[in-house]
Formats: sequence, C-alpha cells, structure tokens
Amino acid sequence: MWNSLRTDAPAGLLAGVTSYRAGNGDLVHAYVARPEGPGPYPGVVLAHHLPGWDELYREFARRFADHGYIAICPDLYCRAGHGDPDDVAAAVRAAGGASDDLAVADLVAARDWLRALPTANGKVGVFGTCSGGRHALLAASKAGGFDAVADLWGGGVVAAPDALTPQQPVSVLDYTAGLDAPLLGLFGDQDQFPTPELVDRHEEELKRHGKEYEFHRYAGAGHGFFYYHRAAYRPESAMDGWAKVFTFFGRHLSTGS
Repeated sequence: MWNSLRTDAPAGLLAGVTSYRAGNGDLVHAYVARPEGPGPYPGVVLAHHLPGWDELYREFARRFADHGYIAICPDLYCRAGHGDPDDVAAAVRAAGGASDDLAVADLVAARDWLRALPTANGKVGVFGTCSGGRHALLAASKAGGFDAVADLWGGGVVAAPDALTPQQPVSVLDYTAGLDAPLLGLFGDQDQFPTPELVDRHEEELKRHGKEYEFHRYAGAGHGFFYYHRAAYRPESAMDGWAKVFTFFGRHLSTGS
C-alpha cells in the first residue's frame, strides 16, 4: 500500500486544530486532517502516545489523510493545560497519567464526531502507539463500536495488580471479551514494555475468546520503531508496519467491506 498514489490524482488536504465535545461534555482540542473532496471517506481516531499531543501525531494524521481517511487526533491531555507537549506530558505523568475513563470517552466522542460528518462513509477505526495503543485497544474493548483497532506496541495492556492505579484501575486484558472489532497488533521483539512474553499472553487471551486479530512481530526492533526522530527507528520494519496498517484498515473500513 506504500507509494500507491496516482501522479495525476488530486492530492489536496485540509488540516488544522478544532474543538469538539468530548468526555464529560468538555470542549477538547483535536487535530483533524482530511482529503479534499466529497468522499465518502472512512475515518480513523488517533490516540496519541505518552510524549503527548505532538508534532509526530499531526504528521500521522496527515499521512492517514493522504491515504484517503478523515483523521482526528484528540488532545487527551487537554484538561492538563497547554504549552510545550513535553511539559504537558510531564505534568500528566506526575499526576498519575491520563484517566482511562476520560480517554475512552474522548475517543468515543471523536469517533461519533467523525461518523456525523457529511463526507464520512460511517466506518471508523482507532489507532495508537505506546500508551495510545493501550488507549485505542481499551476504547475498542470497553466501549465498543469501532470497526477496526490498531494497537502498536501498547504498553500496559497486560498489567499486574500492583501496576494498577486510580487513573488506570483495570488491566486492558480483562476487557478482552468485550472487544467487538478486528485487531491489528505490531510489536518489536526487543521491546521491554510490552515484552514478547506479555504479547504472548495477550494473544492467548484473544484466542481464548475467539477474537479476530493479527499480530506481527519484528526482529531487531524495540519500543517505538516507527519514530524516525529516535534511535529506536527501524526503517524497514516501520515501512512494513505502515503497509500493514493501511492494508488492515483498507480491508475493514472501506465502504461495503
């Protein structure tokens, strides 16, 4: 699916920050990127990672728009204030992390916002990396109602009892029975959060409940292997991973699929 554009096709995008009614009715910022034209287009909700609502996730949103999706990336840390993404994320970490209940509510509200657009085809996936992968899977499992979910190396999906907190009171694994969408998982075999053993445990639970999923594991890759601005970047694994994301979402979010 990579570099599959037509050179004579229109390639206009519309992108920018908007606000929408999220969890608890709060007005939350979101970055939205969409193709020009009447559509209809599938949608994808992006759950950003722990470094925050940053430039990388805006680029991710535009990449999805380039591939024919309406993408919305809510600022899950919006209630913590504004400033440099690293500083805001540090404040969220110091407060014990984002509330699972609010993160799920924000992602569900973003999904519904997408579905209501006149250019939408009605199908919406959810995508996230790192803590965002965990939040994406949590929303799809706890709330349901998404058409596909992509969890990229989501840390903490399998959580020991002593790792639970008031903000994150339940292991996402415990919600596996409620997952009602096909799941794509991408993982590095050198990752320590989650380790390959934790990915194995997650896969066993998915099999036990008869869930539709596909996991892909990358030798020589660790946590964050998509992140071109870090030493963890693995170009070949990242390119293959992006191709798998677009193939997976294309299969499950296209009209009539």
